[in-house]
Amino acid sequence: MGILNVTPDSFSDGGRHDADPVARGEALVAEGAALLDVGGESTRPGFTPVPAEEEWRRIGPAVAALAARVSVPLSVDTTKPEVAALALSAGVAVVNDIWGFQGDARMAACVAAQEAGAVLMHNRHAVDPALDVGEDMLRFFDRSLALAAEAGVRLHRIVLDPGIGFGKTQAQQVDAIRAIPRLRAAFGLPVLVGLSKKRFLGAITGAPVERRGVETLAANLAAAAAGAAIFRVHDVADHVAALKVFGAILPTGDRP
Repeated sequence: MGILNVTPDSFSDGGRHDADPVARGEALVAEGAALLDVGGESTRPGFTPVPAEEEWRRIGPAVAALAARVSVPLSVDTTKPEVAALALSAGVAVVNDIWGFQGDARMAACVAAQEAGAVLMHNRHAVDPALDVGEDMLRFFDRSLALAAEAGVRLHRIVLDPGIGFGKTQAQQVDAIRAIPRLRAAFGLPVLVGLSKKRFLGAITGAPVERRGVETLAANLAAAAAGAAIFRVHDVADHVAALKVFGAILPTGDRP
């Protein structure tokens, strides 16, 4: 999943692709992205929320153009049902909700009405260092999937995301990756990992955000070994190559 941020304040590439997000999206597909995730509001620590109208103003033209020009499915990274509905009507196939249907009560119904796919991410309002993050994810996703079922979102359209970088301590970020087999065993759903260039990687090696490419590859290969199926990344070509080699050495049937 290639990341396409149309935001001025994204932690990794804020503002860099605003001038021509369509060209950037096409480049990610050319590099081998199987999905494109388009976002118009940064969710980095300390981000400034934007109204739904502004979020759609940022991403709407890119969504419409990419829906007509690329062959891969589009995902919209949003917490707002109004933005999700507009994106789905414009050709987007998946809603990527960082609150896993637990932020806005209307989101699950929006996804169900359009028969869309959904990425449901684990999140917390506050960090709790004493928390068993694996158990917390199980409780969180039980609730998210109950909301999905109540709204009529079909189970086979759902992907789970452990939420690396959201509401967790440094140790809990690592534990969340290690808990991927528990998620797979408990729910039987694909797991997406979105850890590209995040702060916890820099805490391990000391690398600044612009130099966390190797760290991202290493962490995503560890996640793949744990059973993750989708990787939300900035550097698509490197991951395509690395995962081809990884898959040749450790085929899917040999993973959790």
